Amino acid sequence: MYFHTEDHCLVFTRNGETLKIQPWAENSFRVTAVRWDSHDIPKNALTEKVNTGTGEISVTEDCARITNGGISAVINAYGVLSFYHKDQLILREYYRNYDGTLSEESRCLRSINRQWKGIPGGLYSITQSFESNDSEKIFGMGQYQQSSTNLKGCILDLEQRNSQVSIPFMVSSLNYGFLWNNPAVGRVTFGMNKTEWHSAASDHIDYWITVGDSPAEIVERYADVTGHAPDFPDDLLGMWQCKLRYRTQKEVLDVVHRYRKKNIPISVIVIDFFHWTYQGDWKFDPLYWPDPKAMIDELHSYGIKVMVSVWPSVDKRSENYCRTSRYFQLSE
Repeated sequence: MYFHTEDHCLVFTRNGETLKIQPWAENSFRVTAVRWDSHDIPKNALTEKVNTGTGEISVTEDCARITNGGISAVINAYGVLSFYHKDQLILREYYRNYDGTLSEESRCLRSINRQWKGIPGGLYSITQSFESNDSEKIFGMGQYQQSSTNLKGCILDLEQRNSQVSIPFMVSSLNYGFLWNNPAVGRVTFGMNKTEWHSAASDHIDYWITVGDSPAEIVERYADVTGHAPDFPDDLLGMWQCKLRYRTQKEVLDVVHRYRKKNIPISVIVIDFFHWTYQGDWKFDPLYWPDPKAMIDELHSYGIKVMVSVWPSVDKRSENYCRTSRYFQLSE
């Protein structure tokens, strides 16, 4: 028997893999998987205390089913997972093998749903595959430098870059939301033939899936499990002025004075990069910024907050280069 229950969770064990499906907030599941040695998986993005629910579980020799409100997960004896919203199939793992395939496509591909490839250091290169739906539209995933709002057909790097903010949470037009809860560099491919989530180096699979009757309901449930943003201060809700970049103290004040002449209020002005002498000095270059305190005092008198960009880079010519180098040597 591959299936058993554990603290209201459905557990599947086969060929050295242990997969757990756990109710995690209303109409939602958290799915985790490990190879060989079982271990505790940190919550990562799922930081909030939620009602995990009890779940309704039924087990037969060939498959098992767990239900949490409007979402159900069915897993067969070969570990192929299918998710349902009100008995409507919304997501199924991509699996093409001689035994256990639920699709009518070729079984000879021998492509499996969860691929674990060992890499040096005891970790794995992991690929989690799902079936694709031609009519599905996919939204979310953070901030990428591309024109596509519908991400169907896109390949996205799961890593933070300058001007790229990767948030691995998607909302589907099929009324489900999906969070890839693996803090690893990777990639997602929303292909027309299949969807693949890839972690370059990890020791587990972890994702969260929820269903709802509207995108707003799905996003609200996502915020419930990952945390709600605090209320934004009233004095920062106005216009933020920034450009690439202000080169001098005089330039900043000239811009602000022009706004004041036009009676246009500013909440914040952002002084971006290269206002320093060398990277790593973390101070204004006195040649171009002779009196930063006087500048900031004047801006504060107008009710304008000042945000100053700071970069972590340290130039060899910086006054802080020796001490930061020594710190990292000691840390090692």
